[in-house]
Amino acid sequence: MTHLLILSRYDRQGASSRLRTMQYIPYLHEAGMEVQVSSLFDAKYLAGMYRGAQSPTSVASYYLKRLMGLQGSKKPDLIWLEKEAFPWLPWFIEQRVIPRNVPLVSDYDDAIFHRYDQHTRKLVRRLLGSKISAVMSHSNIVTAGNHYLAEYAQQAGAKRVMIVPTVVDVKAYKLRTSVDHNVKARIGWIGTPQTWRTFGQPIFDLVRQTARESKAVFRAVGAGHGYSTTDEVEFFDWSEAREVSLIQGMDIGIMPLDNTPWARGKCGYKLIQYMACGLPVVASPVGANNDIVEHGVNGFFASNDLEWKHALGALLRDPELRYRMGQAGRRKVEQSYSLQVHGPRVAQILRSAARAN
Repeated sequence: MTHLLILSRYDRQGASSRLRTMQYIPYLHEAGMEVQVSSLFDAKYLAGMYRGAQSPTSVASYYLKRLMGLQGSKKPDLIWLEKEAFPWLPWFIEQRVIPRNVPLVSDYDDAIFHRYDQHTRKLVRRLLGSKISAVMSHSNIVTAGNHYLAEYAQQAGAKRVMIVPTVVDVKAYKLRTSVDHNVKARIGWIGTPQTWRTFGQPIFDLVRQTARESKAVFRAVGAGHGYSTTDEVEFFDWSEAREVSLIQGMDIGIMPLDNTPWARGKCGYKLIQYMACGLPVVASPVGANNDIVEHGVNGFFASNDLEWKHALGALLRDPELRYRMGQAGRRKVEQSYSLQVHGPRVAQILRSAARAN
């Protein structure tokens, strides 16, 4: 039996770790793998990160725990690494800590390399600017969430690059089967406090005004604290247990992005969640959004304020259009962005990496 060690960044509270590695574990077991998960950070760290309240001492304790775990654990047959083993430490340190002569698969769902190579401090760029390239080039396989990340891995000299989109378990996402004309429509957004500040907050006033003009409601899930719910705006804390039901209470899902290198590394997960629930979407035509959204079929692209108002207005005025687009989106998720499709594929990718040793 193949012993697989997953070095995830977070525990299940972290969406990237839950979706990019942990949700595949049942398929890995079916493929004959013994799976061990070693998370760098826990839920307490995540909560502090979202509040901006992390201390160097607490971070060092997490690093020490991972170091001791790697040194004291049984040598695995294969390592599946989420992004990097020790953020903000150079590759030559990681290279000495990660078990040698063990096949490595590294996974990326964000342009994490731009935190280093585009950092404002020259010293960071010098020490870490090529770190992720080094991780990729030393990996037997790189799995990338979209074409932008895959192209970076290829340029870094990765031996083998596979595009694996971020996917959902469609069995967990109930499809809306009818349109209720007697209930206020809801424009919805879901994410983290960080993505809200970067991408959601800048468009908040425009979306709220558009919703008000159509007597609709704006719902934000996971935006963080400090926001009040009113008759026009709803704010909900995120939880894994409630996220699907909160999306099901929306009528339109939105994903605004700015056209920056970091945004181009995004993998469109919230769009896939909306579409899995049968919602039409409005999104910026950036990165993986271009692959997920079919303009006029399962949603609309919007590049400026006027296009956002027109797209949202058209969907708010026409419940039947929302329904048709939502059904088309669900079909696309089932065919191209479901765990049921990609679970066996990911298991095969990892098995091939293990056999390469």
